[in-house]
Amino acid sequence: MKDLAYLCNMDYTLNCNGRLLSLAKPQVMGILNMTPDSFYAASRQQSEGAVADRVEQILTEGGTIVDIGACSTRPGSEPVGEAEEWDRLRKALSVVRRVAPEAIVSVDTFRASVARRAVEEYGADIINDVGCADQLEMFRMVSRLHVPYIYMSRRSTMHDVLMDCAEAVDTLRSMGQKDIVLDPGFGFGKGLEENYAVLGGLERMQMLQLPVLVGVSRKRMVYELLGTSAEEALNGTTVLHTMALLKGASILRAHDVRQAVECIKLVAAANKPEK
Repeated sequence: MKDLAYLCNMDYTLNCNGRLLSLAKPQVMGILNMTPDSFYAASRQQSEGAVADRVEQILTEGGTIVDIGACSTRPGSEPVGEAEEWDRLRKALSVVRRVAPEAIVSVDTFRASVARRAVEEYGADIINDVGCADQLEMFRMVSRLHVPYIYMSRRSTMHDVLMDCAEAVDTLRSMGQKDIVLDPGFGFGKGLEENYAVLGGLERMQMLQLPVLVGVSRKRMVYELLGTSAEEALNGTTVLHTMALLKGASILRAHDVRQAVECIKLVAAANKPEK
């Protein structure tokens, strides 16, 4: 895999409400779930104390982005209504802004109205869109809000993911959106073999010259292949994180922040040029 090492050195930055986050070194986005039905039970936080503890854990273990989700997108789940999603989200945002006011906060939502309130009322820094609702409405909203935007593709092959992302980027650029991150959407619109085929060709996303986020943490593509469970999927997740880094990933979205940070350090040490 030595020939892929150069892919990890693209120097992107994200303007997070006036603070520049460099992606010259890959970063870890720690997951904070405000849902009672997330596929990985250990990631669910409901009380204010649990939210505060999780935020502290993410930052202490080396995460640089706290990603808050309040509407489950696991396979087979029914999205909660907008009012319920916002009620969960604002509780978490209130705690995060109180205990870690300088934290870079990403909001995981598919609703443009929720994205707007998160940015305008709580200063959310990044919108992480899973793309289930009106995509053009979301594009217009993030372009108006001037925050980094993560676009996720639900297409099933790398060819279609690339075409989909290229089209989305063109539309976003035409609206004035500056900071864009691309997510190939592991687990969304893809079967097991399709997920691994996309991962196998992940380096092709560098053609679009934008940072790539990879979200494989404890997902079904890990534990289904291994015949285990989400609770037993840490080792498999780390293997896939390593592959993703060698293929150019700039952000790892992870439940297990310390292990993802260690993975980044080890891959960087192995890819350090000889003197």
